[in-house]
Amino acid sequence: MPVKKTYEEINDKISKGKAVVVTAEELTGIVEEQGIAGAASYVDVVTTATFGPMCSSGAFLNFGHSDPPIRMERIELNNVNAYGGLAAVDSYIGATEPSKDKGIEYGGAHVICDLIEGKKINLKAYSHGTDCYPRLELDTYITKDSINEAYLFNPRNCYQNYAAAINTSDRTLYTYMGVLQPCMGNVNYSTSGELSPLLKDPYLRTIGIGTKIFLAGAQGYISWQGTQFASGKTRSENGVPLSSACTLAVIGDLKQMSTEYIRPAVFENYGTSMFVGIGIPIPVLDDQLLYSLSVRNKDIYTGIVDYSVPSLNRPVIARCSYEELRSGYVVIEDKKIKTSPLSSLYKARKIALELKKWVAENGFTLQPPIAAFPTDTMLHSLN
Repeated sequence: MPVKKTYEEINDKISKGKAVVVTAEELTGIVEEQGIAGAASYVDVVTTATFGPMCSSGAFLNFGHSDPPIRMERIELNNVNAYGGLAAVDSYIGATEPSKDKGIEYGGAHVICDLIEGKKINLKAYSHGTDCYPRLELDTYITKDSINEAYLFNPRNCYQNYAAAINTSDRTLYTYMGVLQPCMGNVNYSTSGELSPLLKDPYLRTIGIGTKIFLAGAQGYISWQGTQFASGKTRSENGVPLSSACTLAVIGDLKQMSTEYIRPAVFENYGTSMFVGIGIPIPVLDDQLLYSLSVRNKDIYTGIVDYSVPSLNRPVIARCSYEELRSGYVVIEDKKIKTSPLSSLYKARKIALELKKWVAENGFTLQPPIAAFPTDTMLHSLN
């Protein structure tokens, strides 16, 4: 008999401490023992997680007013430029912005993480002055406790099946996918595979605007579809896209976060980025959703893209499963090539277990999407 559950039923069990909550990896053994129908009946919530670099990250900050007040037109935080084109003391700092004195070795991601850790941040602001904001310059220090709002807002996170990277040229490439050795010397990839949220609910049935999530150690929310969201990509029989597809825009209180789950990163000869930890609890509503949740690394395929081709549409020179990528090497053209993850499976597992505890023990109920995402969107490019 088909299994059917509702958010209300599952949340009631969570509130009473009776929900069966497992990680996406733990689900595998349950499915092997009980089958899809048995596992769907037994399990109520499956936790998923990822911890990987995402350049499209940043934070909105409100500093509060000085006396006399200033309209901050040009803003620097520890010598890193922050955006001043908002209201008088509002700003947005992007993770990839380099510092004026240290370059990519210290950027916006470092400022954000220093704020999270409670460190003092040097704030400099400049203005041409107005009648209501007469002050021209400001040089002071802030902390996360001294300012008003401080929230992480990432326009793009949690990529659904990002392609792996290789380099067929005869020179080393320095990219956002890490260092790519010449002559197909290595393959880099970035995903937690069968733990990754958007690979476990590939049609985003339970993931949409308003979904409650684990974001860098704090409760967060999905606020919109992420930039470069492309739900109309070709999919395998299990529903998983065969190339980069959907993304999420996420938001959460920076003051509640922990640098255990969000870290700055420097990519050699490329730039600054930030590792962001995200966990999403997925309710087991029916057999079909449980089937999607049970998909393994061996069932998830991605392309290996040649980054040496200076084109938007780089060629895919091979396809492989995440089981192959996780094995440490792939074979292309009879050559055994080492593989390395940019994302941390260790951290993803830790997040999935922490989120499991939130749901099973701390009463972290599930929020059904307020609105669903579009189902057949494709990307536009510039002419």
